[in-house]
Amino acid sequence: MTTTRIRSLFALATVAALALAGCSSADPSTPGGSAPGGGQAAPSEAVVDNATVAALTGEPIEAGSLAHPALTAKIDNHPRARPQWGLDEADIVFEELVEGPYTRYVAIWHSILPLEAGPVRSVRPMDIDIVSPFGGVFVYSGGQERFEMALKSAPFVSIKEDKRDPDSSLYRTNKNIAPHNVLVKVKELVGKHLDMPAPPKMFAYADDLASTSAVLAGDPLESVNTQMNPANSPTWKWSEEQGKFLRFMRYNETTQIPALAASGSQLAATNVIVLFVQIEVIQDIPVTRMVSQGKGWVATGGSIIEINWFKATAESPIVLTTNSGESVLLGQGNSWIQLIPGEGSQGVDKGSVNIR
Repeated sequence: MTTTRIRSLFALATVAALALAGCSSADPSTPGGSAPGGGQAAPSEAVVDNATVAALTGEPIEAGSLAHPALTAKIDNHPRARPQWGLDEADIVFEELVEGPYTRYVAIWHSILPLEAGPVRSVRPMDIDIVSPFGGVFVYSGGQERFEMALKSAPFVSIKEDKRDPDSSLYRTNKNIAPHNVLVKVKELVGKHLDMPAPPKMFAYADDLASTSAVLAGDPLESVNTQMNPANSPTWKWSEEQGKFLRFMRYNETTQIPALAASGSQLAATNVIVLFVQIEVIQDIPVTRMVSQGKGWVATGGSIIEINWFKATAESPIVLTTNSGESVLLGQGNSWIQLIPGEGSQGVDKGSVNIR
């Protein structure tokens, strides 16, 4: 039987503040953002980093093997942009609402650096709050002047397409039509910024799936449907064989099809994180309030648990806690974070979560 469970935003300051006190945030001394279309000169020496755990997946790694910055890109999700390049190799993917019925992704690569990723699209005002904790390099194709100006004071390097630069790591492919055809050479661009530090740890991870918060204290499920708006409702179905949730997109009113990457792999996530957020339409642009707090869900290991979330500043990571105030332990692996319109949103339809 299908059970629909929708939760509203409410005051969580006390519990979340206590949780935040025990979590690290992005270092405010991270190199500042460049002028739009700019970047930093090629480094002469790489940063030394002896971490033995991947910051963005919680997986064990060879010491020092990820001593490089993260690369974040604004990724298109228009039907003409699918299937996207490199999306199946991202450590963390945020899905956010943009104009009309469309969503876009903010995808972060660190553990695996694909040769290229895209299509890359334009920046939105909430992207700074999403990207700031990760630092590193942020790639986008352009944007309104007010949004690009805000990038100049952000704690990361921002780089956009520059058709005049023959050495640019962004280029247009002839495999898609404009504007859905800008790709970024991920490995190449990260290699130009090895003087920047690796991202800090964002979430807490369990030693194994059986020890995750969702499996220990949540409820089993077969699938979770996350309705961003009436026209956009991706579904995640649990695969016991793969130990992940597989993503499906709505094809029509009655049919869903697998969401694929350009590699042919179906998009999948170890952790599906749903955050109910406040969204306000300002000058026809939906703006997600990331420096805020609210309710949500975390699905891991075939189970799901209700959670609280809190983000203190643009540079702070998102803190996830259970209803009893404990840190949420995720499964080791990649995470997809869906930002669904919740209580208090203005100018957009309220979203929902349907759990089976």
